[in-house]
Parts: sequence; C-alpha cells; structure tokens
Amino acid sequence: MGDKINLKLDLRTLQGKKVRQLRQEGIIPAVVYGAGLEPINVQAPRNIIDKVIRDAGKHTPVHLTIDSKKEIAMIKDVEVDAVKGLTRHVSFHAVKQNEPVNAEVPIRLIGEGESVAERAGLIVLQALDRIEVRALPLLLPEALEISIAHLKEAGEQITLGDITLPEGVVFVEHITGHEEADEEAPKLTDLVVASVYEPAALEAANDAAAGDATIDAEVEADNGTDAEPAPAAEEAK
Repeated sequence: MGDKINLKLDLRTLQGKKVRQLRQEGIIPAVVYGAGLEPINVQAPRNIIDKVIRDAGKHTPVHLTIDSKKEIAMIKDVEVDAVKGLTRHVSFHAVKQNEPVNAEVPIRLIGEGESVAERAGLIVLQALDRIEVRALPLLLPEALEISIAHLKEAGEQITLGDITLPEGVVFVEHITGHEEADEEAPKLTDLVVASVYEPAALEAANDAAAGDATIDAEVEADNGTDAEPAPAAEEAK
C-alpha cells in the first residue's frame, strides 16, 4: 500500500435533474452505499474527485470523511460524459477493514528494456495487465510487480505463478462446476503474463492477423453485410 488516499465529501441535497446545476459549478455528485449502510448522497469538487479516481482506481481503498462520519470505501463505478469526457457521477462502496474484498489490480513489469532478451533485439510483450485478487481492504496492493530482467531467449514466458503475492493477498479463481471436475483444466497460475518473441516472428503473426481481418471484411461485403453507418446516437440527457 502507498500513501493513504483521503477524500472529504459534503452531504448533497440536490438530486435528480437538479444535479446539472452542481456539474455546471464544477461539483460532482456521488453516492456512498454498502451493507448495513443507508445510501448517502454526497458531492465534491471535480478536480478533487478526479484526482482520487486517478490515484485509487477501483483497487485502492479511499478513506472518506462525510461530516464527522468516517468510512473506508472502494470506487465501484464512475459515470463519464461520453461527449465531453468529464466525470458525471461516482459510486463508492463502503467496506469493512476486517472483511476481505475482491479487486482487480494492475500487473507491472519491472526492468522493461533492461532484460538480456531485449538487449539482444528480442521483444517482450505483456499479455496480462491486471488480475483479480482478494485481501483485506488495507492490504490490497497498488499493483503486482514482476521482474523481466532474467528473460533471455525467444519463447520464454512469465506466468502468474511467478509473481510473489504480498502477505494476505490471494488470486481469485472463478471456477465452474465443470472446470472443478476437470483435472486437466489449466490453473490460474499458468496464465501467461509476458512472453519473449523474435521480431520477425511477431511481425509475421501481426501480418497474418491483419490479413485474416481483411478477408473477413471482404466476405461480409460480398454477403451484403456492410450496411450504411447508423446515425449518430442521440446525446444523453
């Protein structure tokens, strides 16, 4: 965990269509909810809310102050104006310090550009950039880090199993009944995080993928599926 992220929220009285007035004044409406907690309508200045969204994402707890009330919450949803790209509304899910939560955290490669493979002209591509973990809210990591400095040859890979999880943090496995009964089903820890490629082989694979896409588009056109573009969607109210 990095520095604690704090956010002071004011109680909000305006609701419904009246919140447009708040947004025009640079104030973002929000709501705080959770088990055993009546939803609380709140608000905060846009610049402060946007900074918290950048710093916390959906995987770092935010320490809220609402009047004299303290809550720990995760950002559950952020509504963004599709035209202007501005934050319109934020939903905070209050959590308890002593109850584990699930969150998607980024996977960060350490030593990019410094590996033996890259110095030899090979390319290291990241295939998985985030993964769901479970931990107590205050133990959730900002990111899971794995070094690629030891990679040397084309074909080498790094998997989830190579990542050392912080104490109290576990991967979340979504297992169906069929997979649970199938001993041959791949393990979560076998998921590939990054692989080493020869530049020529990677270029050939990209060309082949582009060619397949072109062929698919031509087939659709021949079958009359290239319809006229749909009219622009009506701007959200």
